[in-house]
Amino acid sequence: MSYSLTFAHSIHNSITTPVLATKNNYHCYYNCYSTKTSRRTNKIVSCQNKEYAEGGHSSLSSALTLSHKNPQDVITSTDMVVDNGIKTTSTTAAIMPLLKPSDGIGIVSYVRGKNYLITGATGFLGKAFIEKLLRTIPDVGKIFLLIKAEDKEAAIHRLKTEILDSELFKCLEQMHGEPFEAFMMRKLVPVAGNVCEPNLGMDPDTTNEIAKEVDVIINSAGNTNFDERYDVAVNTNARGPSRLLGFAKKCKKLGLLLHVSTAYVNGERQGLIMEKPFHMGQTIVGESVTSETQPVSIPMLDIIAEIELASDLKLSVYENEVSQKMKELGMQRAKIFGWQNTYVFTKAMGEMLINSMRGDVPVVIIRPSVIQSSIKEPFPGWIQGNRMLDPLILSYGKGQLPGFLVDPKAIIDVVPLDMVVNASIAAIAKHGIAAKPELNVYHVGSSAINPLLLHDLFKFSCDHFTCSPLMDSKGKNICINGMKFFSSMDNFSSYISDEIAQRSGLMDTTLTDSKLRGKLAIKCKKIVEHVIHLAKIYEPYMFDRGRFDNRNTQKLMEDMSLEEMRDFGFNVGSINWENYILNVHIPGPLYPDRGLGILAFVFIVPLEYCSEKTIKSL
Repeated sequence: MSYSLTFAHSIHNSITTPVLATKNNYHCYYNCYSTKTSRRTNKIVSCQNKEYAEGGHSSLSSALTLSHKNPQDVITSTDMVVDNGIKTTSTTAAIMPLLKPSDGIGIVSYVRGKNYLITGATGFLGKAFIEKLLRTIPDVGKIFLLIKAEDKEAAIHRLKTEILDSELFKCLEQMHGEPFEAFMMRKLVPVAGNVCEPNLGMDPDTTNEIAKEVDVIINSAGNTNFDERYDVAVNTNARGPSRLLGFAKKCKKLGLLLHVSTAYVNGERQGLIMEKPFHMGQTIVGESVTSETQPVSIPMLDIIAEIELASDLKLSVYENEVSQKMKELGMQRAKIFGWQNTYVFTKAMGEMLINSMRGDVPVVIIRPSVIQSSIKEPFPGWIQGNRMLDPLILSYGKGQLPGFLVDPKAIIDVVPLDMVVNASIAAIAKHGIAAKPELNVYHVGSSAINPLLLHDLFKFSCDHFTCSPLMDSKGKNICINGMKFFSSMDNFSSYISDEIAQRSGLMDTTLTDSKLRGKLAIKCKKIVEHVIHLAKIYEPYMFDRGRFDNRNTQKLMEDMSLEEMRDFGFNVGSINWENYILNVHIPGPLYPDRGLGILAFVFIVPLEYCSEKTIKSL
């Protein structure tokens, strides 16, 4: 194997971040970077007259690679200028050589010409897979898209309206111009189906066609509601992957199945959490300190019994009670076995079923942490719908959530969308080429090497909304204060009850209309109950003490060539969180295909403007 020389530019708190550009300028900054000298300053340092690619392996060093330059060149302070033209110097710069395999994994050569089946194709991650493959490797084969639809015509309609018309594909559209739609329809094959149904809901002819042609299956389908109905979550997140694996075994030339899980299948494990697969019946209740410490006695998880339990409940309660009872059952069962909610519990079940059923099918499990907006590709800030943190951030910016149940010193593990996609594609190539009947697990997250504290998250959010305040319903700027952090549910409940009562006017002594006061009291009670319910759901993440080890992911990155790291980079250590939150992620809601989550909807009308009319709409 041949090697090429790169340079690690070790600077304390020096982070490589994408240069921002205007929303409509899609092409000019794919490979542009800036180096920020400190997380606590606003000086952005850009490399002048040279091309650099991201690399490095920690938040304290970023690898700057010279393209088309002599390897003996040294990067000095003269190569860097701040945005306003003032030069800056690095105080602790040290140049050290790193060896990189020049041929790398062989990502492009493996991916091109292959046929893919992608589930969850209209979702946040599924779309990003499609866009990345077609933009960077346009000579891929067919991409079959499993789309929940009644028939092929309905699937085609969803393909056109939810994928081709998405803001995410504007860059690809500009690259192809007028032939864009023809190119997309030639590559993409919409398939009416559903992972929740037998045979994936596909008709026999389609099943046979895909089974003959597909080389790689990417499963990005899943139900991500924390407190989903137990029967629904089990069917999607556990039985869905098992159905898909059953289909995978019928595929004549399948090279790999990639399953997207979540790093939070590790439940409430603490310490450094390893990239290890789950085995059938495994539970994590009682584990302490680290994921490698086993409790003396643990209950066995019987997935078949859990499926039957959900079915029995459905038959034993009144129809109007089923939904709530199912939600309660899911949360109860999750906590019994050591998981914090129904979502991560059923995703862990899915991993267990895959591992027990896989046989000789090569499987990769990607466990991303909290996936947020893209940091670089195809442009910074793209996101679809409200992700986990967004309802909190947006409601805080509206001045409607001035406090929350949070440990400010806890770490929230966040990773940009495009880094998850790039890591997944690199893993597909590596293990597709190896063609070994193994199961490999990758954590794609930031907590182990570039942690983001919740205190910093809300401080950066405060900085953004202070500089760029949102407006209230009267067109006035909303002024916010620093987020109040509460360590106990009792204190938070008391605070939020008083806050909502004050804002609604319930405490106004001049309000003499007893009927209106009664309606206000009922609505305020419901809102308080809902906010407290959300605080309970978020609580495990707001007080998390675990860090996701990513040694497998780091090794995957080390196997890549410089060119592959440029085109498929996922160095989470290079992220400057302040720049990402202030300038990339929070402006994301300005994109047209972003939706509103439930918390944002609850607080969408400022409570200080509540009237009898607006109360009815809350």
